[in-house]
Amino acid sequence: MSKQEFTITVYTENQIGLLNRIAIMFSRRKINIESLNTSPSEVENIHRFTIVINETEEVVRKLCRQIEKQVEVLKAYFNTNDEIVWQEMALYKVPTDIIAEKVKVERLLREFGARAVVIRKDYTVFEATGHREETERLIKALEPYQLIEFVRSARVAIIKASNGFHEKLKEFEQTEPGEDVIENEFLDKQDEVFTM
Repeated sequence: MSKQEFTITVYTENQIGLLNRIAIMFSRRKINIESLNTSPSEVENIHRFTIVINETEEVVRKLCRQIEKQVEVLKAYFNTNDEIVWQEMALYKVPTDIIAEKVKVERLLREFGARAVVIRKDYTVFEATGHREETERLIKALEPYQLIEFVRSARVAIIKASNGFHEKLKEFEQTEPGEDVIENEFLDKQDEVFTM
């Protein structure tokens, strides 16, 4: 089996130290994380990790099972690039005087779908979204115009064949409902129970 790019999506409770524990799983296996993004999900109080790695499917499958053993992890999925819709955002800083005098640069930015987010006397910052190859092509295109700085975000991805994690939670709750909460019989007698 050959290595390929996989996107791992992990739904978790938002707990301190969880990111570190997940990262340790990758480092123990000597797997380099290409990209890592964490954000809130469509479910309140549930966060979503999007992790990109290059590895074999067998290793990724085992890794997801290991990640799911963490108490705070609700579910971990892995997908190939064909199974997701994904984007990355990039920012490019270029000297404003170069941009102002070069009409070609304006056409170039339009061609890549970039837009200005900050325009100052000394520099202009452009933003573009797309796949990694697209944002890297714009770097090459801007280098002759004295590209000052470049930064790219981590991948954000949506699984094509998913109905959303909140639907999975509803299905799980219907098939395996949680126990009814039993109210503590001593709750209203705190003063009597906790006296010294």
